[in-house]
Amino acid sequence: MRKSIMVAIVAIATAATVAFAQMAPTKTGDSAKGKVLTNDSGITLYVFDKDSGGKSACNGPCAGNWPPLKASAEAMPMGDYSVITRDDGSKQWAYKGRPLYNWKNDKKPGDITGDGFLNGAWHIAQP
Repeated sequence: MRKSIMVAIVAIATAATVAFAQMAPTKTGDSAKGKVLTNDSGITLYVFDKDSGGKSACNGPCAGNWPPLKASAEAMPMGDYSVITRDDGSKQWAYKGRPLYNWKNDKKPGDITGDGFLNGAWHIAQP
């Protein structure tokens, strides 16, 4: 009886761990331009036109202004989400092949102050 209970507890714990690990790395929020992908805090995420081939073109000082949506070293692709390796070796989430970024000047959910920045090269990430 005890062995059966322990097996059941381990199975439930394993299933919960797998389910938690498979959660999408973004949420969906609202903005003046409609639905947007957001980070865990509900802050708008962005994509950059200069990125290509699943590689980030925003490194160094650029990444200070546009922090990448970091992924853990163990993160695995799921659905429309993939994980890319940045120039510094860290991992970043991408949506439909496009790396995702935060914008340092967005402070609260719904802010989209980075949309259109750099002659239109930055865009809100939309689901």
